Amino acid sequence: MTTNMATVPGGLARLWGRRTAWAPAQLARVTAVVGLLMIATEAIPHNNRPVELDLLMGVLPPFAPHATRPLTIAAGTTLLLLAGGLRRRKRRAWLVVMAITVGVTVLHLLRTREPEVILLGVGLLTLLWSTRKAFTGVADPRSRRHTLTVLVASTVMAALVGLAVVLLDPDGRTGPDGALAVLQQVAYGLVGLRGPIRFVDGQQAMYEGTTLALLGAVAVVTTLASLLRAPSGPAALTERDEARLRELLGTRCGDDSLGYFSLRRDKSVVFSPTGKAAVCYRVVSGVSLAAGDPVGDPEAWPGAIEAWLLEARCYAWVTGVLGASERGAQAYRRHGLRVLELGDEAVVEVDRFSLSGRSMRGVRQAVGRARRLGYTTTVSAVSVLSDEELQDARAGAARWREGGRERGFAMALGRLGDPGDPECVLVRCRDADGRLCALLHLVPWGDDGLSLDLMRRSPQCDNGVVELMVHDLVAAAPRRGVTRISLNFAVFRSVFERGDRLGAGPVIKACRRLLVFASRFWQLESLYRSNAKYQPLWVPRFICFEASRDLAQISMAAMEAEAFIVRPRLLRWGAARRLPEPTRERVPLLEDGR
Repeated sequence: MTTNMATVPGGLARLWGRRTAWAPAQLARVTAVVGLLMIATEAIPHNNRPVELDLLMGVLPPFAPHATRPLTIAAGTTLLLLAGGLRRRKRRAWLVVMAITVGVTVLHLLRTREPEVILLGVGLLTLLWSTRKAFTGVADPRSRRHTLTVLVASTVMAALVGLAVVLLDPDGRTGPDGALAVLQQVAYGLVGLRGPIRFVDGQQAMYEGTTLALLGAVAVVTTLASLLRAPSGPAALTERDEARLRELLGTRCGDDSLGYFSLRRDKSVVFSPTGKAAVCYRVVSGVSLAAGDPVGDPEAWPGAIEAWLLEARCYAWVTGVLGASERGAQAYRRHGLRVLELGDEAVVEVDRFSLSGRSMRGVRQAVGRARRLGYTTTVSAVSVLSDEELQDARAGAARWREGGRERGFAMALGRLGDPGDPECVLVRCRDADGRLCALLHLVPWGDDGLSLDLMRRSPQCDNGVVELMVHDLVAAAPRRGVTRISLNFAVFRSVFERGDRLGAGPVIKACRRLLVFASRFWQLESLYRSNAKYQPLWVPRFICFEASRDLAQISMAAMEAEAFIVRPRLLRWGAARRLPEPTRERVPLLEDGR
């Protein structure tokens, strides 16, 4: 999916000026405080509770005089939840907060002795209205159809359940009868109003009215949650986008080992105004998550980064970058992002790799043991393999995969043996009987490098086959003009290494113990150990983010993108839709052009 930022008006880039820069963050805090005060005001017991106007008592159901307190508590809770949306300048969050505040204020105007909630509501309404032009985060268009579907489905479900409640006990009723009266009773009850049917027993009337009102509230809350849900899911990389990215990669500008992974077809891409650089990303749970460095000419990186940040601000997305190199991290930092070291990439230099020496004793013994057991390897370009060989490799990779889902985002291509990737290299290992038992799949890295994409092995094969494949790949590299090979990425490698050293401080030791515990669920320490035995060159990689408070959300989005966290299919419905290009109509400007 491509976004052409040339259609975005220049004034939009100045929306984040000093005039309104304070509004979202400060208003979010005020909204949260007002929500807490609303909850506290209603939670504290009151003596001599006021009586509502008699004018409404003939229309409202019997439980209405008691409904103000729970409704106010619910409204305060909702304001707390919406504060985060206000901080990210979401227009929908502003509209919902405005509607809730108006509703609560009007509700309490009907009560004669509750000025505190009225004053809170009026004050918040004043702030909301005076800062309305700062909330320019347009809604993700992908959620509109989903919201409409949820609205219809939840309303129908609430009506059916309400119909069953009304028909459950026909005794003790007075007034009109028949199908029309029953339908009116359900329709009125779902919105909290008194229906045409009357009850002899007040408890029965209270039970039915409360049940119908709760069903209506559930439908409204479900629709509201769908309306404000964070956009998520992959978009489709079009053939034109892929062709343009391959052209940028062909120029070898930037020379990032993760550059080829920008061709994942579940990513979106935004190009610089000159078209000489691009940022590839994926929107996950409201986070625009980029991976690696921008693709293309480093001199054009600023234009691509600005276009990516501008689009994220148009849709009120949080921005984050995984696995940026030092050069890429510096480029992102110049555009206001903060940088934190994430880990290290293991790079094997072909001309320096050797099995000799005490430090390589473990690898040397593993390779020798695998050869004695009859294991053999072949190193081939994907373009020279037959369809049968590729199908055998795909079947083996799927069979040996741990879990039921393909993992990877920042450092994985997500496809094996695709006709569009003829330059990729496949290393296959067979046992003494000629059966395929392990494989490595690598993608091009510049003119003279390979970057590891996939490493799979059968659980039944002996130890040492991976070391054998790596050794034979390095041995075959000079014939292919390869001088460097990027292996796995080790998260927080420096913590593992420094925590093992004599004299390590208590903080480093505590961090290492925490990472060792996390390694029970994710392969953190094992990836570091498996890389370190090859004596690689460690190249730092960084995570980039706008604010420290976004780190938790970015981390969760990264784990979801890498498929360590899998959301239920129901929550992923309708996510893979293309985003239209931001235009002047979708992003309102300030009156003075800022």
